[in-house]
Amino acid sequence: MELTTALQMTPGVTAVIGGGGKTTLLYALADELQRVGRVIICTTTHILPPAHLPCVLSGGESALRGALEQGSVICAGTQAENGKLTAPEVSFDVLVHLADYVLVEADGSKGLPMKAHAAHEPVIPPEADQTICVVGASGFGKPVRLAAHRPELYAARLGVRLETIVTPELAAQYLNLERLHTRVLVNQCDTPEQQAFACRFAAQAESPVCIGALQKGWLKCLF
Repeated sequence: MELTTALQMTPGVTAVIGGGGKTTLLYALADELQRVGRVIICTTTHILPPAHLPCVLSGGESALRGALEQGSVICAGTQAENGKLTAPEVSFDVLVHLADYVLVEADGSKGLPMKAHAAHEPVIPPEADQTICVVGASGFGKPVRLAAHRPELYAARLGVRLETIVTPELAAQYLNLERLHTRVLVNQCDTPEQQAFACRFAAQAESPVCIGALQKGWLKCLF
């Protein structure tokens, strides 16, 4: 099953939050969507510039339009510290008129599979039509302190300790409390055990769930 079908992608702005494979998801979606339209990848936080895509860092709307005439997928951003990119100088209202699909990494997780969001997070554009929360299955079975970015906040909201093991049910409970997303992708389901954990998660989640292993090209929907 293709990602775009599983995640019911529609034209407009899609925000991606959480942990466990956000950037991988963005690039995989862009690879599929370029077959049917123009795609802009960007962020509202920070990302490393993709080596495989043209990056438009200045020049405004005209530069973006010109880049999209040369190729169907581009990255838009503004140069930031440590070689990373931050939000583009052009507004999302303009971006959606330049491209059919605008894919936004709207969160950071320090490379961890799960994420608790502080008051200023995630940075979801108001123009977003859907928000996909990525959960890394590698976090199941680990204590909160090792599984989640902002572990103290994650534990406090659930009323558990930092050493509490993150079960699929507990992870689903956390996302049900936050309610920041419209759909969940449980990524990193590389083993039968992780796939079983993901199914347990889906049984408790209050939003549509897909499970998969993006790096292996495997995906399944559990509605």
